[in-house]
Amino acid sequence: MQDLFSTDDTIDSPAWERIAIGKQACVLRGFALRWQQALLDELTHITSQAPFRHLITPGGRHMQVAMTNCGHFGWYSDRLGYRYVRADPLSGQPWPAMPSSFIELAAQAADAAALPAFAPNACLINRYTVGTRLTLHQDEGDASQPIVSVSLGLPAIFLWGGHERGDATQKLPLQHGDVVVWGGVDRMRYHGVMPVKDGASPVAHPLLAGQRINLTFRRAG
Repeated sequence: MQDLFSTDDTIDSPAWERIAIGKQACVLRGFALRWQQALLDELTHITSQAPFRHLITPGGRHMQVAMTNCGHFGWYSDRLGYRYVRADPLSGQPWPAMPSSFIELAAQAADAAALPAFAPNACLINRYTVGTRLTLHQDEGDASQPIVSVSLGLPAIFLWGGHERGDATQKLPLQHGDVVVWGGVDRMRYHGVMPVKDGASPVAHPLLAGQRINLTFRRAG
């Protein structure tokens, strides 16, 4: 069942569509378009302070997807394991502050998904180039708080699984401006991204040229 909503009362505000994918999970198609310019402006500033980098897994492999963070905590990986850290290990400085537009988008997306009030303190920013993917995984952090995931740039196929790695997955196409939200009984579902295909971003911006950017908002603890 699909419900069509509007982000606010203004004529220029884009409409968005809510599609349930679980008891407490949904895709909000086009939901982030209202914040598009603010997101891109802030991303340019954030990545100038904390550049994208390819992290090393505990097993010693470089991740395909490049990442950075903003907020009080940043997600990090090296041979010591996966964890949240308060400072960027490359600079020794705190991660860039989370912009108000990011916080507003995440909070309103959680509300649109009928989940409890959400105030993220961490935003993981992933950069996918053509051919890169993200294998099935569960998101760390406070499992009592939802995940809000925002897609920008190239389209992608989001893999939505169950509570066990071997469960069947749904293939959900995501476009620029789509948001996936999951929490409650669906919070620890496995999910991933299939290899990103070549294409053209609907928006001309250096960060989106031949790339997909994903923002994942969460509570680190």
